[in-house]
Amino acid sequence: DLIQLNSFGCGLDAVTTDEVKAILTAAGKIYTALKIDEVNNLGAARIRIRSLLAAVKDRERKKIEAKRIDTAHHRVIFTEQMRKDYTILVPDMSPIHFEILEPALASCGYNVEVLKADSKCIDYGLKYVNNDACYPSLIVVGQFMQALLSGKYDLHKVALIITQTGGGCRATNYIGFIRRALEKAGMGYIPVISMSAGIEKNPGLKINLEMANKALQALIYGDVFMRVLYATRPYEAVPGSANALHEKWKKICVKALSTKSAGMMTFVKNIRGIIHDFDNLERTNVHKPKVGIVGEILVKFSPTANNHIVELLESEGAEAVMPDLMDFLLYCFYNSNFKAEKLGTSSAAARMCNIGITALEYMRKAARKAFAQSKHFTPPADIRDLAKYA
Repeated sequence: DLIQLNSFGCGLDAVTTDEVKAILTAAGKIYTALKIDEVNNLGAARIRIRSLLAAVKDRERKKIEAKRIDTAHHRVIFTEQMRKDYTILVPDMSPIHFEILEPALASCGYNVEVLKADSKCIDYGLKYVNNDACYPSLIVVGQFMQALLSGKYDLHKVALIITQTGGGCRATNYIGFIRRALEKAGMGYIPVISMSAGIEKNPGLKINLEMANKALQALIYGDVFMRVLYATRPYEAVPGSANALHEKWKKICVKALSTKSAGMMTFVKNIRGIIHDFDNLERTNVHKPKVGIVGEILVKFSPTANNHIVELLESEGAEAVMPDLMDFLLYCFYNSNFKAEKLGTSSAAARMCNIGITALEYMRKAARKAFAQSKHFTPPADIRDLAKYA
């Protein structure tokens, strides 16, 4: 039997409490979790421990044998056959990026649908996720459960996909939260695909150069749109003109990504065109304060999660400034240098990540150059310079 003490039950506690309880319950053991957040009087904890000891002694006195239950999770593999006729649901994190990413992935032979997050998904998250888990995990799992319980999908022809980083917190354990929620709702047969660097393998998901190229182009288009839109909309002379220009160019970018090749010449041409047109949109001459938005990645980019913070800032007379989503990928790669130098991790992995930085920076080279030549915008900083500033 086991007593688990935890303080502030976020991160690992939200994961381990569920997992440890499942292991012990399957073995017929008693699991006791005690929260000790800033508690000076441990009287309540003493009572629960005495109750546990009494239950254990009573079990021994009555010679009660533990009943073992098979609760092992049997992972459902996403197969090559499933790829042909399954709909893959993707949680929305940043609408401005993902509405371009969806057709890019669809053109690679995947029937992908990005979910539309709304405030109701939080209620589904609270119902199906350990309530000590963090807000982003409630929103992600809530999106999936809201969609699956809506009646819109054939539950035997649908799969879910989520990124998995390999770190300690929910960025890795999202997948466990999702599978637990599916089992709780009686839908454990639905495959959950891990988008990761080899943590789990699924034969039906194959990331090739075409798919990687289109995904990166979609993310850079999203970053460019976010940068020009947020730096133009507060100053537009004609209300709604910036959003209208965004819609016009979004259709052009989606069409380009929907073709088989999605060549670099078209990509560069579109990037230059977007920045040129926004740079020359009619503006007022007012000056507004810039307000930077930083924080956890999903809450930062998702309007549902951040209560539409960009719209709020603009309505209050400010210009919202959001970091590029590409900078998150670059930071992840760059961080391997620190790990190799300070924590003794693989120097070969650091070298591979530095090659990745070079490739990503090459992809957004055209955007950086066009921004530098513009009148109203600033180019993104190199990740190495950002690290030095920090």
